[in-house]
Amino acid sequence: MKSGASASPPWLRLTHPAAGALLLELGGTWRVGEATPPATAVEREIDAGRPEHVRFDTRELLAWNSALVSFAARVSTVARAAGASVERGGLPAGVQRLLVLIEATAARSPSAARRPPSALARIGLGALARRDAANSVLTATGELTVALGKLVLGRAKFRRSDLWLQIQSAGPRALGIVGLVNGLVGLIIAFIGAVQLQSFGATLYVANLTGVAMVRELGAVMTALIVAGRTGAAFAAELGTMRVTQEIDAVTTLGLSPVEFLVLPRVLAVTLMMPLLCVYADLLGVLGGAVVGVGVLHIPVGLFFDQLAHAVALKDLVGGIVKATTYGFLVGAAGCFMGLHAGRSAAAVGKAATSAVVAGIVLTIMA
Repeated sequence: MKSGASASPPWLRLTHPAAGALLLELGGTWRVGEATPPATAVEREIDAGRPEHVRFDTRELLAWNSALVSFAARVSTVARAAGASVERGGLPAGVQRLLVLIEATAARSPSAARRPPSALARIGLGALARRDAANSVLTATGELTVALGKLVLGRAKFRRSDLWLQIQSAGPRALGIVGLVNGLVGLIIAFIGAVQLQSFGATLYVANLTGVAMVRELGAVMTALIVAGRTGAAFAAELGTMRVTQEIDAVTTLGLSPVEFLVLPRVLAVTLMMPLLCVYADLLGVLGGAVVGVGVLHIPVGLFFDQLAHAVALKDLVGGIVKATTYGFLVGAAGCFMGLHAGRSAAAVGKAATSAVVAGIVLTIMA
């Protein structure tokens, strides 16, 4: 852009130096805010004369900015639409470069970008997306396996304070919701069983039904579902936010593994807490069944718990604890995976949290 020139009003002169040629002579100061000549005059001349060539002459131009660029871009568009060639050699070099950038951006047609892909293309894109997702899952599984191996060898690099913080969040702070839900589930199972068992005069076996159902399966499953919605979503949101704020990039820059430094303490915490939460859930579920058995069916307290002790074996309790440990590992790993692979936006963090809950529930039911 020329500088140091005295201000002069912008002007435009249209001439025809030869047959089929239109010459635009520009002079003065072409700047935003100045009363620059309108491009409509050039459009009318092009529509009327239908020239084959359009050229610019800016030898008397004193100064310019984006006003001249906008004018030249519009003239070029109109001239090409009318079938005329545009010679830009007479324009300042800066204007020519900016026009090239404008045309390069316009070449990416928005209508083409919005055009829906064909059915075959959608199948191919879906297959590629699933391949990439499978590769990501395999990579994350390998990285987590390596981190667990380093933990066993005592070489894992993470802050022990982070582990204790995650243990507190995944364990003691979840006691309230775990106890409430499992107590109500035990209550419901006892009610359902009572309705059926009363037909046979076998209401005493409500203790068997509640105890076996809670200790073998439902205590671990319901606790895992609660942890997936509570802790798994929290893991995904935390790591997703770290990704948006580039904290994970900073950890990588420091030479640390994000899986080892951020994921391992979270997965370890929820895996360690799930057995304890499962035992607590079993206890509250059995107590919920006892409320129905003792309070509604009028089974003596001693007889109810004696029947429960005969129905529930130690292997049932151990099996439930093993299942809960497995569920906890899957829920924690799913939440961390979704968070690490979240997009870099607020909407992506919410989507990662939702996906973590869904993945945790599906993995729990499948396991």
